[in-house]
Amino acid sequence: MSAEATNPVSEAGATGPDAPGRRRGRPRIDLRRLGRAALLGATAGPAVRDRLPDAIGHVAEAHRAHHPDADLAVLRRAYVLAESSHRGQFRKSGEPYITHPLAVTLILAELGAETTTLTASLLHDTVEDTEVTLEQVRREFGDEVAYLVDGVTKLEKVDYGAAAEPETFRKMLVATGNDVRVMSIKLADRLHNMRTLGVMRPEKQARIARVTRDVLIPLAERLGVQALKTELEDLVFAILHPEEYEATRAVIAGNPGAADALAAIAEQVSAVLREADIGAEVLVRPRHFVSVHRVRLKRGELRGSDFGRLLVLVAEDADCYAVLGELHTCFTPVISEFKDFIAAPKFNLYQSLHTAVAAPDGAVAEVLIRTHRMHKVAEAGVVALGNPYSGQETAPGECVEDGERADPTRPGWLSRLLDWQQSAPDPDTFWTSLRADLAQDQEITVFRTDGGAPGAISLPAGATCVDAAYAQHGEAAHGCLGARVNGRLAPLGTVLQDGDTVQLLLAQDAGSGPSPEWLDHARTPAARIAITGWLQAHPEAAKAPAAAPRPPASVTADRRSGARLRVELPGPDTVTPPAVRPAGCCTPVPPDEITGFVVRGGTVTVHRTGCASVDAMKRLGRAPVTVHWGDTAACRVTLVAESFGRPRLLADLTEAIAAEGAAVVSATVEPPSEQRVRHTYTLQLADAARLPALMKAMRDVPGVYDVSRARHQAAPDL
Repeated sequence: MSAEATNPVSEAGATGPDAPGRRRGRPRIDLRRLGRAALLGATAGPAVRDRLPDAIGHVAEAHRAHHPDADLAVLRRAYVLAESSHRGQFRKSGEPYITHPLAVTLILAELGAETTTLTASLLHDTVEDTEVTLEQVRREFGDEVAYLVDGVTKLEKVDYGAAAEPETFRKMLVATGNDVRVMSIKLADRLHNMRTLGVMRPEKQARIARVTRDVLIPLAERLGVQALKTELEDLVFAILHPEEYEATRAVIAGNPGAADALAAIAEQVSAVLREADIGAEVLVRPRHFVSVHRVRLKRGELRGSDFGRLLVLVAEDADCYAVLGELHTCFTPVISEFKDFIAAPKFNLYQSLHTAVAAPDGAVAEVLIRTHRMHKVAEAGVVALGNPYSGQETAPGECVEDGERADPTRPGWLSRLLDWQQSAPDPDTFWTSLRADLAQDQEITVFRTDGGAPGAISLPAGATCVDAAYAQHGEAAHGCLGARVNGRLAPLGTVLQDGDTVQLLLAQDAGSGPSPEWLDHARTPAARIAITGWLQAHPEAAKAPAAAPRPPASVTADRRSGARLRVELPGPDTVTPPAVRPAGCCTPVPPDEITGFVVRGGTVTVHRTGCASVDAMKRLGRAPVTVHWGDTAACRVTLVAESFGRPRLLADLTEAIAAEGAAVVSATVEPPSEQRVRHTYTLQLADAARLPALMKAMRDVPGVYDVSRARHQAAPDL
């Protein structure tokens, strides 16, 4: 059975939507003919053995279109080994099995894959389904090809049972972490299998389609291989949602003039750009089935221009913005549709300008503006980068130095996935977490404020401070007490935004651990697996009831006077007034710079010079008086400790205060709010010089994240 006979979107070329990955005008390959050519090639005599077999002529043509100087000899050798090892094997559709690796290789060749990838693609099923061994592949084609073939080779069900599928994907993803081309071959393999899925039982079709939807399509999106992703989406759509698929196909078939509507706008755009002397190619890019379905759900009744988008291809990055300026000048722009993915590329390497303009007749057309290089990467993603490990430049700013591998996909989602999968030994946990992780298809970047490496942390959109803590500190995040986001204290459940700065506050107590409520805030598998593991290892923590809010408590102690103050009043002599007291709004202590004001009853209140009340007193016309600290070093000070609630916190704080030789005059503990507690202490110190050490000792108490001098607004004494 040919590929088009079982492809539910085979009519796409007739109705408009893209046939992703296929060059304009190139016919779909007839797998029956390829199968016959493969058999004829196998029986050919010695005279033709040294030339390229006819069966891979299409592969050679597509490969040379992207790589004119490619050496095809290795492809010939790989094809000969693949054909001879698969000889006598047939697919369920009745075609010789060799047609499958040929089709997979052709898909990759059309996307621009380099020779090593195509060689491994031809051999990708030999170790799994034939007598060829991995060592034989390594001996004949080298370590790179052997690694790629091993990466896509499935694990045996006889060894792994029901865990074979999740463990195969785990093996494949780990291999992808070292060489991203492993996943490129797997995606092309799944695309051809989905194209020919019609020979399977309906229930098996649905099972394979669900795995494709939940795992392979998100992976294609993350690797930027849009050409494969869009066709996989349509194939899954046809199997899992046949009624919606048929309705969408009917809508497309019922609007044969949609291409003409877009073509008319494209001609207007071309004229505008020609007049502006901007060299550009303007193409009509029909939407694929799923895209039409989504637009229909969003907008209801569709107009002709809704069935596709305009694609403007230019030579340089600067030309993209020149095109944008002309379009927004000569047409009415739809500002809400503008997005700049050139200045801020997507995490999957995608770059383009998106906008929408209204034509004079009111039709709105979406426009994509990109360079030819951007377009190649947008369609083929990592496949368009060639061999990322060849030591040659593969993309702007991406280069391998000193023999180190520099995979452009590794810094973000793939690194996170490889990290958390190590903590998920159970196949069910891995499989569930993988699907949940891949369902989050947007990324944000937050920045550390402590100067550590890496300075930037990539997280999925919707991630919280809990996720940032585990991404930065691993299991040490069990002791996270809170966070400062953009300089402000924030609860651990705070959802982070792209560009936020984050400072995680960790407890000094190694025995600290997360609470069950953290699972409500965790979005990443790494955080959820780590928290769940800790709670399972500490069941007493998971069962402990939440601490009840405590009412305000007050403690009264020694009321000795504060430090000695001397005031210089206007007059012939300097005298000590009968009443001098530190102001409660700023609680000055030696050696603070101070000033005083005479208030009712002749009492002098003493303020720190930077206190807000000083300005208020001056506005009231009060003249400041000169105040000096006396000989005594004793002082009374009010400190505010900001902390996270936990058992024994009050006891630990008072113990730290006592250890520094300070006496508690009074203490107030406010009720907890969002797991935060404020303690206010009025303390008597025998020596004001001990104040910095006292504040440091209080900050070192686990759970305390800040200690400061009291600065509360108070009405000035009159």
